[in-house]
Amino acid sequence: DDQIAALRQLADHCPWMDLNRVGITGYSGGGFASTRAMLTRPDFFKVAVSAAGNHDQRLFASWWGETFHGCVEDRDYGILSNTSLANNLKGKLFLVHGDMDTSVSPAHTLQLVDALIKHNKDFDLLILPNRGHLFPDDPYFIRRTWDYFVKHLLGEAPPADYAIQPPPQLQ
Repeated sequence: DDQIAALRQLADHCPWMDLNRVGITGYSGGGFASTRAMLTRPDFFKVAVSAAGNHDQRLFASWWGETFHGCVEDRDYGILSNTSLANNLKGKLFLVHGDMDTSVSPAHTLQLVDALIKHNKDFDLLILPNRGHLFPDDPYFIRRTWDYFVKHLLGEAPPADYAIQPPPQLQ
């Protein structure tokens, strides 16, 4: 709700903004949040890229979930799971996870995938081989993220075979 309010206020000052084409992206806890935004506000957020998301706090470190959601005894963590809202998906959702992630198990994303399939929802999935939790600067991931927004928010075809060059290594 805060992000939507902020975007609406910003749009009041920036008439070029199109609030009918809003995308969101997030990584790790932000991957949970970007997916959550799509599932709780499906009429506002149209496109999301969610990478390495911890979609179900019951599968994750208790300190993280309890920091943001409260103690387990005080909350129904099933309701806080993105899988419980899978039926709400309306827009375009791109899920990305590294298959070697030891921080946020790929099971988080795969359980969300299972719930989306059970609700007959369309989504996109990319499993990055030999990647752990930290791949936000991976050139292929960056390009695929950009391409997803260009295609689904602008309605344009991204440049074919565009390759992002990683920064030079410092000596």
